[in-house]
Amino acid sequence: MQPSANLRGAIFMCLAMAGFTVNDALVKSVTGVMNSGQIMMVRGAMTSLLVLLLARHFGALRPLRLLLDPIIALRMVAEVIAAITYIYALGQMPLANASAILQALPLAVTLGAALFLKEPVGWRRWLAILAGFIGVLVILRPGPEGFSSASIAVVASVVAAATRDLSTRRISPEVPSLFISTVTAVIISIVGAVLVVPLGGWQPMETTSLLHLVAASLMLPIGYQCIVLAMRQGEIAIIAPFRYTSLIWSIGIGVIFFAEAPDIWTIVGVGIIMASGLYAFARENKRRLAAQRASGQ
Repeated sequence: MQPSANLRGAIFMCLAMAGFTVNDALVKSVTGVMNSGQIMMVRGAMTSLLVLLLARHFGALRPLRLLLDPIIALRMVAEVIAAITYIYALGQMPLANASAILQALPLAVTLGAALFLKEPVGWRRWLAILAGFIGVLVILRPGPEGFSSASIAVVASVVAAATRDLSTRRISPEVPSLFISTVTAVIISIVGAVLVVPLGGWQPMETTSLLHLVAASLMLPIGYQCIVLAMRQGEIAIIAPFRYTSLIWSIGIGVIFFAEAPDIWTIVGVGIIMASGLYAFARENKRRLAAQRASGQ
């Protein structure tokens, strides 16, 4: 018996989240022996080669003058900032905490869409956004001394990633996604190379560290491809919630490989973020279905 479209979509979404989380874990495993710039440069170079070959194969390469488009340039800058800050945060805080806070990204995108793209957001989704950010604060638990550098970095990563996603919406559909991915990977590699010396200089890489980065560079394209396949299967309302399986992966990997058992407050914060995200998504899906019925589709 062939699996249903929804089941296939759910499987692909779980695989995508596994790919992204394994990539994060592999990056985290080398943060103690090399700086963020070196990680960005080495992983980015390998990812660049891979996506460049894919883009060439599918005829997705375009003239570089497209990079002069302000929206595309903004997306590139946001992607670079997101990469720098998240890699730094991975080296300074538990994997599960960083992954959980990153799950607030859909809420941040909704907030940005309401503020900057004037998309309608009802009071219920505003409350869900507020609840999600409260969940982030529960995980971070800033004390009287204020946020730590890791806290600031991971929050900055969410803001940058939201900016990246919002700007992506404004890019012309005629610009292939693979072209954007290729140029982004190359730029991240170049920025990483520039940052190597200011962040402490090049460190000799052992075979194990290099293999970890090779595996990480493979996990990213796998994650991206699986998430595209997931969204093209079945109903989004059923498939999208499986993105939270990344928290299961991150907690499990953190416990087994990094001896990072989440405390009660982290679990509470994760629960708040998940609940608010699922509610916000349900409200959005309900609004979309109502609009379709009103238009007679």
